[in-house]
Amino acid sequence: ADFQLATEVALIDLNEDKAWGEAKDSSHATSCVYSTNIKFHLGDYDDCKDANIIVITAGPSIRPGETPDRLKLAGTNAKIMSSVMSEIVKRTKEAMIIMITNPLDVATYVVSTQFDYPRNLILGTGTMLETYRFRRILADKYQVDPKNINGYVLGEHGNSAFVAWSTTGCAGFPIEHLDEYFHRTEKLDHQAVEDELVQVAYDVINKKGFTNTGIAMAACRFIKSVLYDEHTILPCSAVLEGEYGIKDVALSIPRMVCADGIMRSFEIHLNDEEMEKMHKAAQSVRSALDGAG
Repeated sequence: ADFQLATEVALIDLNEDKAWGEAKDSSHATSCVYSTNIKFHLGDYDDCKDANIIVITAGPSIRPGETPDRLKLAGTNAKIMSSVMSEIVKRTKEAMIIMITNPLDVATYVVSTQFDYPRNLILGTGTMLETYRFRRILADKYQVDPKNINGYVLGEHGNSAFVAWSTTGCAGFPIEHLDEYFHRTEKLDHQAVEDELVQVAYDVINKKGFTNTGIAMAACRFIKSVLYDEHTILPCSAVLEGEYGIKDVALSIPRMVCADGIMRSFEIHLNDEEMEKMHKAAQSVRSALDGAG
């Protein structure tokens, strides 16, 4: 609502009371925004017939105190994705589908491969959220606007996500010179940054009970890219077709997103260490897929 990205939002949930309450609450919020007139309502799968974008969030998530591994959800949520998608394909094969359900790469793979749905129209939010978190962590260390930080977190959305340091910099300054330019006496510890990147998600879950704001912003970023036909390049999850020698698994790499969905993928140059991490991420997700089967 805040980004004025829709005129109508239908909420579909097995718990219809909760969906009704969320719809009403959201409609009350938009009544305070004078430039919007968004209709929120309790929906059902028939609302997918003329939808432009479908966001899938169904399924349980990691709870506070639970083992911090999204891949443990693979079996349950793979079945839920099959159930949800079987209803969607009866009604449309033209809507952009944005996946949020965890384990994200497992869910994206299941939806992309088990149904006759155009793959360019299936996008997992993937490591976009980790990329936001990474840019904030680095920006805080250098006390600079996070929008000046460039670079990607790639691979799996979860524990095996990795920073592609060879793509990272700040306002055009190479990463290896940032300590010098910002007069830092303590050298940037790359491993500590990556450890914080993975841990912070579970810290939020354990303190707050769940994560929602960050991933909502990531989803909105992709929605905007589609609705405004931006041709913007963002890290997101989709099935790899041989990039980095990897097939038969969904992972995040930079992809161009526009009104037609994923227009193209980029096999950007990675160093040997990053290539190894990419393949480990593929093994991690493939193991979860095999376990979920």
